[in-house]
Amino acid sequence: MKKLWILLLLLAPAPGLAQTRADSALIGRILAAEDRRDSTMAIPAGLRHADPRIRLIARRALGRIRDPLFAARDSLPPVAAPSAWPEPAWRLRYRALAAQRADCGALQTALNDSVWHVRLRAAAVADTTCGAAPAFVRVLAGWVDSLPRDARRRPAGGVSWHAGAHAMVALARIAPEQARARLGALATHSDWHVRLYAARAAGILADTARLRTLARDPDGNVQEAAIDALSKLVGHAADDVYLAALAGDQAQAVRAAAIALNGSSVPGVREAANDAFDLWVRRANESERDVRVALLEAAGRPGSDDRPPAPRFHLPPDAVALALGQDVRIRVTMSPGAGGGSFVVRLRGDVAPMMAARVLSLVRDGYYDGGNWHRVEPDFVIQGGAPGTNEYVGHHHYLRDELGTIAHPRGTVAMSTRGHDTGDAQWFINLKDNPRLVRGYTVFGEVTEGIDVVDGILEGDVVASMRVERMRAGADHRAEKAFIRPAPQGSSCSDF
Repeated sequence: MKKLWILLLLLAPAPGLAQTRADSALIGRILAAEDRRDSTMAIPAGLRHADPRIRLIARRALGRIRDPLFAARDSLPPVAAPSAWPEPAWRLRYRALAAQRADCGALQTALNDSVWHVRLRAAAVADTTCGAAPAFVRVLAGWVDSLPRDARRRPAGGVSWHAGAHAMVALARIAPEQARARLGALATHSDWHVRLYAARAAGILADTARLRTLARDPDGNVQEAAIDALSKLVGHAADDVYLAALAGDQAQAVRAAAIALNGSSVPGVREAANDAFDLWVRRANESERDVRVALLEAAGRPGSDDRPPAPRFHLPPDAVALALGQDVRIRVTMSPGAGGGSFVVRLRGDVAPMMAARVLSLVRDGYYDGGNWHRVEPDFVIQGGAPGTNEYVGHHHYLRDELGTIAHPRGTVAMSTRGHDTGDAQWFINLKDNPRLVRGYTVFGEVTEGIDVVDGILEGDVVASMRVERMRAGADHRAEKAFIRPAPQGSSCSDF
Protein backbone atom coordinates (compact mmCIF):
# COMPACT_ATOMS: atom_id res chain seq x y z
CA MET A 1 0.00 0.00 0.00
CA LYS A 2 2.86 2.38 0.84
CA LYS A 3 4.41 1.85 -2.62
CA LEU A 4 1.08 2.56 -4.26
CA TRP A 5 0.77 5.88 -2.43
CA ILE A 6 4.31 6.83 -3.46
CA LEU A 7 3.49 6.00 -7.09
CA LEU A 8 0.28 8.06 -7.04
CA LEU A 9 2.12 10.96 -5.48
CA LEU A 10 4.80 10.92 -8.16
CA LEU A 11 2.36 10.66 -11.04
CA ALA A 12 -0.02 13.32 -9.75
CA PRO A 13 0.59 16.97 -10.60
CA ALA A 14 2.52 18.77 -7.89
CA PRO A 15 0.32 20.87 -5.57
CA GLY A 16 -0.48 24.21 -7.16
CA LEU A 17 1.19 23.21 -10.46
CA ALA A 18 -1.01 23.06 -13.54
CA GLN A 19 0.82 21.50 -16.42
CA THR A 20 1.19 23.94 -19.32
CA ARG A 21 1.78 23.68 -23.02
CA ALA A 22 5.41 24.51 -22.33
CA ASP A 23 5.65 21.63 -19.84
CA SER A 24 4.30 19.19 -22.39
CA ALA A 25 6.69 20.53 -24.99
CA LEU A 26 9.54 20.04 -22.51
CA ILE A 27 8.54 16.40 -22.00
CA GLY A 28 8.60 15.99 -25.76
CA ARG A 29 12.10 17.43 -25.92
CA ILE A 30 13.28 15.18 -23.08
CA LEU A 31 11.98 12.11 -24.90
CA ALA A 32 13.61 13.28 -28.13
CA ALA A 33 16.89 13.75 -26.28
CA GLU A 34 16.66 10.22 -24.90
CA ASP A 35 15.93 8.90 -28.37
CA ARG A 36 19.06 10.59 -29.74
CA ARG A 37 21.09 9.56 -26.68
CA ASP A 38 21.99 13.21 -26.11
CA SER A 39 22.13 14.17 -22.43
CA THR A 40 22.69 17.86 -23.20
CA MET A 41 19.28 18.41 -24.79
CA ALA A 42 16.41 19.42 -22.49
CA ILE A 43 17.28 16.91 -19.77
CA PRO A 44 19.00 19.43 -17.45
CA ALA A 45 15.87 21.61 -17.59
CA GLY A 46 13.72 18.56 -16.83
CA LEU A 47 15.82 17.63 -13.81
CA ARG A 48 15.31 21.13 -12.37
CA HIS A 49 11.57 21.29 -13.04
CA ALA A 50 9.12 21.77 -10.16
CA ASP A 51 6.82 18.95 -11.35
CA PRO A 52 8.03 15.57 -9.98
CA ARG A 53 6.64 13.75 -13.04
CA ILE A 54 8.86 15.77 -15.37
CA ARG A 55 11.86 15.27 -13.09
CA LEU A 56 11.21 11.52 -13.10
CA ILE A 57 10.99 11.36 -16.92
CA ALA A 58 14.24 13.34 -17.19
CA ARG A 59 16.00 11.21 -14.59
CA ARG A 60 14.94 8.02 -16.36
CA ALA A 61 16.10 9.39 -19.71
CA LEU A 62 19.50 10.31 -18.30
CA GLY A 63 19.93 6.84 -16.80
CA ARG A 64 19.14 5.15 -20.11
CA ILE A 65 21.52 7.42 -21.99
CA ARG A 66 24.44 6.83 -19.64
CA ASP A 67 24.09 3.05 -19.23
CA PRO A 68 22.90 0.66 -21.98
CA LEU A 69 21.76 -1.81 -19.30
CA PHE A 70 20.24 0.97 -17.18
CA ALA A 71 21.41 -0.66 -13.95
CA ALA A 72 19.96 2.22 -11.95
CA ARG A 73 16.41 1.39 -13.00
CA ASP A 74 15.67 -0.27 -9.67
CA SER A 75 16.10 3.10 -7.97
CA LEU A 76 13.05 4.42 -9.84
CA PRO A 77 9.63 4.40 -8.16
CA PRO A 78 7.60 1.23 -8.83
CA VAL A 79 5.12 1.27 -11.68
CA ALA A 80 1.70 -0.36 -11.83
CA ALA A 81 2.11 -4.12 -12.05
CA PRO A 82 0.89 -5.90 -15.21
CA SER A 83 -2.15 -8.16 -15.11
CA ALA A 84 -1.48 -11.43 -13.27
CA TRP A 85 -2.40 -14.47 -15.35
CA PRO A 86 -2.53 -18.03 -14.00
CA GLU A 87 -0.84 -20.62 -16.14
CA PRO A 88 -2.93 -23.19 -18.03
CA ALA A 89 -3.01 -26.64 -16.46
CA TRP A 90 -1.62 -28.29 -19.59
CA ARG A 91 1.70 -26.49 -19.21
CA LEU A 92 2.62 -28.75 -16.29
CA ARG A 93 2.13 -31.77 -18.56
CA TYR A 94 4.19 -30.04 -21.24
CA ARG A 95 7.10 -29.42 -18.85
CA ALA A 96 7.04 -32.96 -17.49
CA LEU A 97 7.89 -34.38 -20.92
CA ALA A 98 11.50 -33.17 -20.75
CA ALA A 99 12.22 -35.82 -18.11
CA GLN A 100 10.34 -38.54 -20.02
CA ARG A 101 12.37 -38.67 -23.24
CA ALA A 102 13.03 -42.40 -22.93
CA ASP A 103 9.66 -43.30 -21.37
CA CYS A 104 7.94 -44.22 -24.61
CA GLY A 105 4.76 -45.28 -22.83
CA ALA A 106 4.37 -41.89 -21.19
CA LEU A 107 5.19 -40.16 -24.46
CA GLN A 108 2.61 -42.21 -26.32
CA THR A 109 0.01 -41.12 -23.77
CA ALA A 110 1.10 -37.54 -24.41
CA LEU A 111 0.61 -38.04 -28.17
CA ASN A 112 -3.11 -38.32 -27.37
CA ASP A 113 -3.26 -35.34 -25.00
CA SER A 114 -6.23 -32.98 -25.31
CA VAL A 115 -3.87 -30.07 -26.12
CA TRP A 116 -1.81 -30.06 -29.30
CA HIS A 117 1.09 -28.20 -27.74
CA VAL A 118 1.64 -31.23 -25.49
CA ARG A 119 1.27 -33.70 -28.36
CA LEU A 120 3.80 -31.89 -30.53
CA ARG A 121 6.21 -31.64 -27.63
CA ALA A 122 6.03 -35.40 -27.08
CA ALA A 123 7.01 -35.96 -30.70
CA ALA A 124 9.86 -33.46 -30.42
CA VAL A 125 11.51 -34.90 -27.29
CA ALA A 126 11.19 -38.62 -28.02
CA ASP A 127 14.42 -40.54 -27.60
CA THR A 128 15.66 -42.77 -30.44
CA THR A 129 14.71 -45.80 -28.35
CA CYS A 130 11.06 -45.03 -29.12
CA GLY A 131 11.74 -46.16 -32.67
CA ALA A 132 11.48 -49.68 -31.27
CA ALA A 133 7.96 -48.99 -30.00
CA PRO A 134 5.66 -49.88 -32.93
CA ALA A 135 2.59 -48.17 -31.51
CA PHE A 136 4.51 -44.91 -31.00
CA VAL A 137 5.88 -44.96 -34.54
CA ARG A 138 2.46 -45.83 -35.92
CA VAL A 139 0.91 -42.70 -34.39
CA LEU A 140 3.59 -40.46 -35.89
CA ALA A 141 3.33 -42.10 -39.29
CA GLY A 142 -0.42 -41.59 -39.14
CA TRP A 143 0.07 -37.88 -38.54
CA VAL A 144 2.28 -37.63 -41.60
CA ASP A 145 -0.06 -39.67 -43.78
CA SER A 146 -3.08 -37.56 -42.79
CA LEU A 147 -1.40 -34.22 -43.52
CA PRO A 148 -3.86 -32.22 -45.67
CA ARG A 149 -2.76 -30.94 -49.07
CA ASP A 150 -4.44 -27.62 -48.30
CA ALA A 151 -3.15 -26.63 -44.87
CA ARG A 152 -4.22 -23.00 -44.89
CA ARG A 153 -6.87 -23.38 -42.19
CA ARG A 154 -7.00 -24.98 -38.78
CA PRO A 155 -9.95 -25.24 -36.40
CA ALA A 156 -9.81 -23.67 -32.96
CA GLY A 157 -7.89 -26.07 -30.73
CA GLY A 158 -6.78 -28.13 -33.72
CA VAL A 159 -3.88 -28.22 -36.18
CA SER A 160 -3.37 -28.06 -39.93
CA TRP A 161 0.16 -28.81 -41.15
CA HIS A 162 1.70 -28.93 -37.69
CA ALA A 163 1.17 -32.59 -36.75
CA GLY A 164 2.45 -34.07 -39.99
CA ALA A 165 5.45 -31.74 -40.20
CA HIS A 166 6.56 -32.30 -36.61
CA ALA A 167 6.01 -36.03 -36.94
CA MET A 168 8.25 -36.16 -40.02
CA VAL A 169 11.18 -34.69 -38.11
CA ALA A 170 10.56 -37.10 -35.21
CA LEU A 171 10.41 -40.08 -37.58
CA ALA A 172 13.65 -39.00 -39.25
CA ARG A 173 15.29 -39.21 -35.85
CA ILE A 174 13.73 -42.41 -34.42
CA ALA A 175 12.52 -44.38 -37.47
CA PRO A 176 14.50 -43.18 -40.51
CA GLU A 177 13.15 -45.76 -42.95
CA GLN A 178 9.60 -44.67 -42.21
CA ALA A 179 10.65 -41.05 -42.76
CA ARG A 180 12.47 -41.71 -46.06
CA ALA A 181 9.39 -43.35 -47.49
CA ARG A 182 7.37 -40.18 -46.82
CA LEU A 183 9.84 -37.35 -47.30
CA GLY A 184 9.11 -36.74 -50.97
CA ALA A 185 5.48 -35.85 -50.37
CA LEU A 186 6.37 -33.27 -47.72
CA ALA A 187 9.26 -31.79 -49.70
CA THR A 188 6.84 -30.86 -52.49
CA HIS A 189 3.92 -29.78 -50.32
CA SER A 190 2.11 -26.55 -51.20
CA ASP A 191 2.62 -25.06 -47.73
CA TRP A 192 6.13 -23.70 -47.13
CA HIS A 193 6.01 -24.60 -43.44
CA VAL A 194 5.77 -28.26 -44.41
CA ARG A 195 8.70 -27.93 -46.83
CA LEU A 196 10.69 -26.21 -44.05
CA TYR A 197 10.19 -29.21 -41.77
CA ALA A 198 10.99 -31.52 -44.69
CA ALA A 199 14.34 -29.74 -45.01
CA ARG A 200 14.99 -30.34 -41.32
CA ALA A 201 14.12 -33.99 -41.71
CA ALA A 202 16.32 -34.27 -44.81
CA GLY A 203 19.21 -32.91 -42.78
CA ILE A 204 18.73 -35.62 -40.14
CA LEU A 205 18.49 -38.25 -42.89
CA ALA A 206 21.60 -36.85 -44.67
CA ASP A 207 19.58 -36.62 -47.91
CA THR A 208 21.85 -34.14 -49.67
CA ALA A 209 20.08 -34.47 -53.02
CA ARG A 210 16.80 -33.40 -51.43
CA LEU A 211 18.54 -30.56 -49.62
CA ARG A 212 20.04 -29.26 -52.85
CA THR A 213 16.55 -29.07 -54.30
CA LEU A 214 15.07 -27.40 -51.24
CA ALA A 215 17.92 -24.86 -51.21
CA ARG A 216 16.34 -23.46 -54.39
CA ASP A 217 12.84 -23.28 -52.90
CA PRO A 218 10.83 -20.09 -53.57
CA ASP A 219 10.52 -19.47 -49.82
CA GLY A 220 13.53 -18.04 -48.02
CA ASN A 221 12.81 -19.89 -44.78
CA VAL A 222 12.93 -23.23 -46.59
CA GLN A 223 16.14 -22.19 -48.33
CA GLU A 224 17.72 -21.22 -45.03
CA ALA A 225 16.92 -24.57 -43.40
CA ALA A 226 18.21 -26.51 -46.40
CA ILE A 227 21.43 -24.49 -46.70
CA ASP A 228 22.14 -24.78 -42.98
CA ALA A 229 21.68 -28.56 -43.10
CA LEU A 230 23.67 -28.97 -46.30
CA SER A 231 26.55 -26.93 -44.92
CA LYS A 232 26.73 -29.14 -41.82
CA LEU A 233 26.70 -32.30 -43.95
CA VAL A 234 29.05 -31.48 -46.86
CA GLY A 235 30.61 -28.11 -46.07
CA HIS A 236 32.16 -26.38 -49.06
CA ALA A 237 31.31 -29.27 -51.39
CA ALA A 238 28.02 -27.44 -52.00
CA ASP A 239 29.49 -23.98 -52.57
CA ASP A 240 27.73 -23.85 -55.94
CA VAL A 241 24.39 -23.99 -54.11
CA TYR A 242 25.40 -21.27 -51.67
CA LEU A 243 26.72 -19.01 -54.43
CA ALA A 244 23.45 -19.27 -56.29
CA ALA A 245 21.57 -18.31 -53.12
CA LEU A 246 23.63 -15.12 -52.69
CA ALA A 247 21.68 -13.57 -55.56
CA GLY A 248 18.38 -13.90 -53.67
CA ASP A 249 16.41 -11.17 -51.95
CA GLN A 250 15.33 -12.93 -48.74
CA ALA A 251 17.55 -12.03 -45.82
CA GLN A 252 17.51 -15.34 -43.97
CA ALA A 253 18.54 -17.36 -47.04
CA VAL A 254 21.28 -14.96 -48.15
CA ARG A 255 22.64 -14.83 -44.62
CA ALA A 256 22.73 -18.66 -44.40
CA ALA A 257 24.48 -18.86 -47.78
CA ALA A 258 27.06 -16.24 -46.81
CA ILE A 259 27.85 -18.09 -43.56
CA ALA A 260 28.21 -21.36 -45.47
CA LEU A 261 30.61 -19.70 -47.95
CA ASN A 262 32.83 -18.22 -45.25
CA GLY A 263 36.36 -19.56 -45.80
CA SER A 264 35.60 -20.96 -49.27
CA SER A 265 38.49 -21.30 -51.72
CA VAL A 266 36.21 -21.25 -54.79
CA PRO A 267 37.21 -18.43 -57.17
CA GLY A 268 34.77 -15.56 -57.30
CA VAL A 269 33.22 -16.05 -53.85
CA ARG A 270 34.63 -12.85 -52.38
CA GLU A 271 33.61 -10.80 -55.38
CA ALA A 272 30.08 -12.25 -55.32
CA ALA A 273 29.78 -11.56 -51.60
CA ASN A 274 30.97 -7.97 -52.08
CA ASP A 275 28.47 -7.41 -54.89
CA ALA A 276 25.66 -8.83 -52.78
CA PHE A 277 26.69 -6.66 -49.83
CA ASP A 278 26.42 -3.52 -52.00
CA LEU A 279 22.91 -4.57 -53.03
CA TRP A 280 21.83 -5.05 -49.41
CA VAL A 281 23.32 -1.70 -48.43
CA ARG A 282 21.13 -0.05 -51.06
CA ARG A 283 18.04 -1.59 -49.42
CA ALA A 284 18.67 0.84 -46.53
CA ASN A 285 17.16 -1.34 -43.81
CA GLU A 286 18.86 -1.07 -40.41
CA SER A 287 17.40 -4.38 -39.22
CA GLU A 288 19.07 -6.32 -42.07
CA ARG A 289 22.44 -5.89 -40.40
CA ASP A 290 22.92 -9.64 -39.87
CA VAL A 291 22.85 -10.41 -43.57
CA ARG A 292 25.18 -7.52 -44.40
CA VAL A 293 27.72 -8.61 -41.77
CA ALA A 294 27.57 -12.24 -42.96
CA LEU A 295 28.26 -11.06 -46.52
CA LEU A 296 31.20 -8.97 -45.35
CA GLU A 297 32.68 -11.96 -43.55
CA ALA A 298 32.24 -14.13 -46.65
CA ALA A 299 34.09 -11.41 -48.58
CA GLY A 300 36.94 -11.53 -46.06
CA ARG A 301 36.10 -8.13 -44.60
CA PRO A 302 35.39 -7.10 -40.99
CA GLY A 303 31.87 -6.43 -39.80
CA SER A 304 32.93 -2.87 -39.02
CA ASP A 305 32.79 -2.21 -42.78
CA ASP A 306 28.99 -2.31 -42.57
CA ARG A 307 27.22 0.72 -44.05
CA PRO A 308 23.82 0.95 -42.34
CA PRO A 309 21.43 3.74 -43.23
CA ALA A 310 21.50 6.84 -41.08
CA PRO A 311 19.19 6.45 -38.06
CA ARG A 312 15.88 8.29 -38.22
CA PHE A 313 14.78 10.37 -35.23
CA HIS A 314 11.19 11.47 -35.26
CA LEU A 315 9.11 11.51 -32.10
CA PRO A 316 5.58 10.16 -32.75
CA PRO A 317 2.92 12.65 -31.61
CA ASP A 318 1.43 10.16 -29.12
CA ALA A 319 4.64 9.76 -27.10
CA VAL A 320 4.00 12.56 -24.62
CA ALA A 321 0.38 11.52 -24.01
CA LEU A 322 1.51 7.94 -23.39
CA ALA A 323 4.24 9.14 -21.04
CA LEU A 324 1.57 11.04 -19.08
CA GLY A 325 -0.65 8.00 -18.66
CA GLN A 326 -2.85 7.78 -21.75
CA ASP A 327 -4.60 4.38 -21.77
CA VAL A 328 -4.29 2.88 -25.26
CA ARG A 329 -5.50 -0.64 -25.99
CA ILE A 330 -5.01 -2.64 -29.16
CA ARG A 331 -7.17 -5.58 -30.19
CA VAL A 332 -5.24 -8.32 -31.99
CA THR A 333 -7.63 -10.44 -34.05
CA MET A 334 -6.40 -13.79 -35.28
CA SER A 335 -7.37 -15.09 -38.70
CA PRO A 336 -10.30 -17.55 -38.82
CA GLY A 337 -7.86 -19.86 -40.59
CA ALA A 338 -5.63 -19.76 -37.52
CA GLY A 339 -8.29 -20.76 -35.02
CA GLY A 340 -9.77 -17.26 -34.73
CA GLY A 341 -10.28 -15.37 -31.48
CA SER A 342 -8.68 -12.14 -30.30
CA PHE A 343 -6.80 -10.61 -27.40
CA VAL A 344 -6.22 -7.09 -26.12
CA VAL A 345 -2.87 -5.43 -25.39
CA ARG A 346 -2.55 -2.27 -23.30
CA LEU A 347 0.44 -0.12 -24.25
CA ARG A 348 2.69 0.71 -21.31
CA GLY A 349 3.57 4.30 -22.09
CA ASP A 350 4.40 4.82 -18.43
CA VAL A 351 7.44 2.60 -18.99
CA ALA A 352 8.31 2.94 -22.69
CA PRO A 353 6.48 5.93 -24.19
CA MET A 354 8.48 6.21 -27.41
CA MET A 355 8.37 2.52 -28.23
CA ALA A 356 4.67 2.36 -27.37
CA ALA A 357 4.03 5.36 -29.64
CA ARG A 358 5.98 3.81 -32.51
CA VAL A 359 4.15 0.52 -32.18
CA LEU A 360 0.89 2.49 -32.17
CA SER A 361 1.94 4.18 -35.44
CA LEU A 362 2.68 0.79 -36.98
CA VAL A 363 -0.69 -0.57 -35.88
CA ARG A 364 -2.51 2.41 -37.39
CA ASP A 365 -0.62 1.92 -40.63
CA GLY A 366 -1.65 -1.75 -40.88
CA TYR A 367 1.97 -2.90 -40.63
CA TYR A 368 1.11 -6.04 -38.65
CA ASP A 369 -2.03 -7.05 -40.55
CA GLY A 370 -1.57 -10.40 -42.28
CA GLY A 371 1.67 -11.18 -40.43
CA ASN A 372 2.18 -14.31 -38.42
CA TRP A 373 3.76 -15.74 -35.30
CA HIS A 374 6.85 -17.42 -36.69
CA ARG A 375 8.33 -18.43 -33.33
CA VAL A 376 6.21 -20.37 -30.84
CA GLU A 377 7.84 -21.86 -27.74
CA PRO A 378 4.87 -22.79 -25.52
CA ASP A 379 6.83 -22.63 -22.29
CA PHE A 380 8.69 -19.43 -23.13
CA VAL A 381 7.44 -16.88 -25.69
CA ILE A 382 5.65 -16.38 -28.97
CA GLN A 383 7.16 -13.93 -31.46
CA GLY A 384 5.95 -12.37 -34.69
CA GLY A 385 5.58 -9.26 -36.78
CA ALA A 386 8.46 -9.84 -39.20
CA PRO A 387 7.90 -8.97 -42.88
CA GLY A 388 9.64 -12.19 -43.92
CA THR A 389 8.37 -14.35 -41.02
CA ASN A 390 11.89 -14.82 -39.66
CA GLU A 391 14.37 -13.45 -37.14
CA TYR A 392 16.59 -11.56 -39.56
CA VAL A 393 14.54 -8.71 -40.95
CA GLY A 394 12.18 -6.22 -39.41
CA HIS A 395 11.26 -2.55 -39.65
CA HIS A 396 13.72 -0.49 -41.68
CA HIS A 397 14.55 1.80 -38.74
CA TYR A 398 15.58 0.50 -35.33
CA LEU A 399 13.50 1.20 -32.23
CA ARG A 400 15.57 2.35 -29.26
CA ASP A 401 15.56 0.37 -26.01
CA GLU A 402 13.59 1.82 -23.09
CA LEU A 403 14.51 -0.64 -20.38
CA GLY A 404 12.29 -0.41 -17.32
CA THR A 405 11.31 -1.99 -14.03
CA ILE A 406 8.80 -4.57 -15.26
CA ALA A 407 10.48 -7.96 -14.95
CA HIS A 408 8.82 -9.72 -17.93
CA PRO A 409 6.02 -11.55 -16.11
CA ARG A 410 3.59 -13.77 -18.01
CA GLY A 411 1.44 -11.77 -20.41
CA THR A 412 3.81 -8.85 -20.93
CA VAL A 413 4.65 -7.80 -24.49
CA ALA A 414 8.22 -6.82 -25.37
CA MET A 415 10.36 -5.86 -28.34
CA SER A 416 12.64 -8.27 -30.17
CA THR A 417 16.25 -7.12 -30.59
CA ARG A 418 19.63 -8.53 -31.57
CA GLY A 419 21.65 -6.19 -29.38
CA HIS A 420 21.32 -2.84 -27.67
CA ASP A 421 19.01 -0.35 -29.44
CA THR A 422 18.17 -2.74 -32.31
CA GLY A 423 14.42 -3.12 -31.85
CA ASP A 424 13.08 -4.54 -35.11
CA ALA A 425 9.33 -3.99 -34.45
CA GLN A 426 8.77 -7.72 -33.85
CA TRP A 427 6.67 -8.43 -30.78
CA PHE A 428 7.24 -11.21 -28.33
CA ILE A 429 4.73 -12.16 -25.64
CA ASN A 430 5.97 -13.81 -22.45
CA LEU A 431 4.02 -17.03 -21.91
CA LYS A 432 5.58 -17.50 -18.48
CA ASP A 433 7.54 -15.30 -16.07
CA ASN A 434 10.90 -14.62 -17.75
CA PRO A 435 12.82 -12.38 -15.32
CA ARG A 436 16.16 -13.01 -17.04
CA LEU A 437 14.94 -11.01 -20.05
CA VAL A 438 14.69 -7.77 -18.08
CA ARG A 439 18.36 -6.94 -18.70
CA GLY A 440 18.01 -6.59 -22.46
CA TYR A 441 14.42 -6.31 -23.69
CA THR A 442 11.91 -3.48 -23.45
CA VAL A 443 8.40 -4.20 -22.19
CA PHE A 444 6.00 -1.92 -24.06
CA GLY A 445 2.65 -3.59 -23.39
CA GLU A 446 0.67 -6.20 -21.50
CA VAL A 447 -2.15 -8.57 -22.37
CA THR A 448 -5.30 -7.48 -20.54
CA GLU A 449 -7.83 -9.80 -22.18
CA GLY A 450 -7.75 -13.10 -24.08
CA ILE A 451 -4.67 -14.79 -22.63
CA ASP A 452 -6.24 -18.14 -23.55
CA VAL A 453 -6.08 -17.11 -27.22
CA VAL A 454 -2.39 -16.24 -26.79
CA ASP A 455 -1.69 -19.60 -25.15
CA GLY A 456 -3.39 -21.41 -28.03
CA ILE A 457 -1.35 -19.83 -30.83
CA LEU A 458 0.63 -22.25 -32.98
CA GLU A 459 3.59 -21.59 -35.26
CA GLY A 460 2.53 -19.82 -38.43
CA ASP A 461 -0.82 -18.57 -37.10
CA VAL A 462 -1.83 -15.42 -38.96
CA VAL A 463 -2.89 -12.07 -37.48
CA ALA A 464 -5.93 -10.85 -39.38
CA SER A 465 -5.71 -7.34 -37.94
CA MET A 466 -4.53 -5.09 -35.13
CA ARG A 467 -6.78 -2.15 -34.35
CA VAL A 468 -6.85 0.56 -31.70
CA GLU A 469 -9.78 -0.30 -29.46
CA ARG A 470 -9.54 2.41 -26.81
CA MET A 471 -7.68 5.65 -26.16
CA ARG A 472 -8.36 7.40 -22.88
CA ALA A 473 -6.58 10.49 -21.64
CA GLY A 474 -4.28 10.30 -18.66
CA ALA A 475 -4.43 12.29 -15.45
CA ASP A 476 -3.72 15.65 -17.08
CA HIS A 477 -5.91 15.85 -20.16
CA ARG A 478 -5.03 19.47 -20.83
CA ALA A 479 -1.32 18.71 -20.97
CA GLU A 480 -1.83 15.96 -23.54
CA LYS A 481 -4.03 18.09 -25.75
CA ALA A 482 -1.53 20.90 -25.56
CA PHE A 483 1.22 18.78 -27.10
CA ILE A 484 -0.55 16.34 -29.40
CA ARG A 485 -1.44 17.43 -32.87
CA PRO A 486 -3.10 15.30 -35.57
CA ALA A 487 -0.66 13.58 -37.88
CA PRO A 488 -0.44 15.24 -41.30
CA GLN A 489 -2.34 13.80 -44.21
CA GLY A 490 -0.47 10.99 -45.88
CA SER A 491 1.81 10.35 -42.94
CA SER A 492 3.07 6.81 -42.50
CA CYS A 493 4.65 4.62 -39.89
CA SER A 494 7.81 4.88 -42.00
CA ASP A 495 8.10 8.49 -40.83
CA PHE A 496 9.51 7.47 -37.43
